[in-house]
Amino acid sequence: MSLADLWFILITVLWAGYFMLEGFDFGVGILFPVLGRDDIDRRVMVNTIGPVWDGNETWVVAAGAATFAAFPEWYASLFSGFYLPLLIILVALIVRGLAFEYRGKGHSERWKRGWDLAIFWGSLVPAVLWGVAFANILRGVPMTDKHEVTASVFSLLNPYGLLGGLTTLGLFATHGAVFLALKTVGDIRERARRTAWSVGLISAALAVVFLVWTQIIRPDAVGAVLSALAALLFVAGLLANQRGRDGVAFSATAAALVVAVVSLFVTLYPAVLPSLTGDGLTVDNASSSPYTLRVMTVVAAIFGPIVVAYQAWTYYIFRKRIGREHIPAEVPVFEAPMHPGAAAASRGGRTLRKG
Repeated sequence: MSLADLWFILITVLWAGYFMLEGFDFGVGILFPVLGRDDIDRRVMVNTIGPVWDGNETWVVAAGAATFAAFPEWYASLFSGFYLPLLIILVALIVRGLAFEYRGKGHSERWKRGWDLAIFWGSLVPAVLWGVAFANILRGVPMTDKHEVTASVFSLLNPYGLLGGLTTLGLFATHGAVFLALKTVGDIRERARRTAWSVGLISAALAVVFLVWTQIIRPDAVGAVLSALAALLFVAGLLANQRGRDGVAFSATAAALVVAVVSLFVTLYPAVLPSLTGDGLTVDNASSSPYTLRVMTVVAAIFGPIVVAYQAWTYYIFRKRIGREHIPAEVPVFEAPMHPGAAAASRGGRTLRKG
């Protein structure tokens, strides 16, 4: 196996990890209007992902950086044709991150509703567009001889691409509901379980159609087997969710997402960006020099385990369930008591002004 093949595998692992971890983040945000009946419910939902959402996003940063360094031709061609969708995803992620940080810093209902909408749309838009983007990568895009993608934004919104977007939207929403059932107690947990079942049935149907269509477009025996395994794992997760076995359900839906992503990359290999109009990009003609790949491999071998271990430790520390009874009375930052020194200085300033 060449170093280029190794890095294709590593990038597959990074995307699989991102979809599995950020998938439930997106799902929680998408379910804000469904499960967040009042402000306390929504605070419970935010607190389930509050300690981990930013760590989950590092997987897509690592995937993008690895693609840029290991397969610069692939990276450049992707951005030449997917620039606007990727920019929209980036803006949505930024707005979503701001919403998590600023939602609790105001006191008015209008303030909170605005940031709640930012969390919802900042989760829904990437959930859909990632599916659209990956579906079009599998389908192939029109390219010039210099590997410049000539597809327009509207051409990316083809039936197969839109089905991919709806599939990831449904899978992430189901995964998020299962995660909420795992992380909460009380009424919100029961509602999350019911939502996971109802949304999961629709998502399973969409996923089966998408995976079958993928095999028609790009048949691959190993990819077909992995797709079937992903479907079985997802159904097993739904059944476990119905029985109240939240840990098993979450493990199964997480594994289903990982296997599904792996099946798509296996089906894609050895291509990295197929062309509808000529020769596309492959692992061999899109990779960096062997020296670059060797340096990257050494760096990844040293720092990769450290990052994974730190994130695993974070999940362990914040493993306990939470509920409405665990949410303290809210003290908005704008109304929080001032530090004694700052208060004294403020009083002194007012005295001087009066004098």
